[in-house]
Amino acid sequence: MQNITEEKLQKYIDITKEALEKIKITKNKKLIMKANELLNLSRCYYSDSIFFKNKGDFINAFAAINYAHAFLDAGVILKLFIVNDSKLFMVDK
Repeated sequence: MQNITEEKLQKYIDITKEALEKIKITKNKKLIMKANELLNLSRCYYSDSIFFKNKGDFINAFAAINYAHAFLDAGVILKLFIVNDSKLFMVDK
């Protein structure tokens, strides 16, 4: 069984932080509210991951950061977010 090291956890936190900084909300007025809801969920889980990391709870921190990034990818797939980075998001270039 592999361990979640602080370095591995920080790698995923950094990736999600970068992704959060690159997100642009859709301009489709009908979808903006849903996009904001999903982005808020992602930011909350990102914050939770930092909280758990600082407590030394790497398992819950890792789970939270993966949820945070999954919400971003879901938003991209649903076209709630506009992105152009296939290394950070589930998009085709």
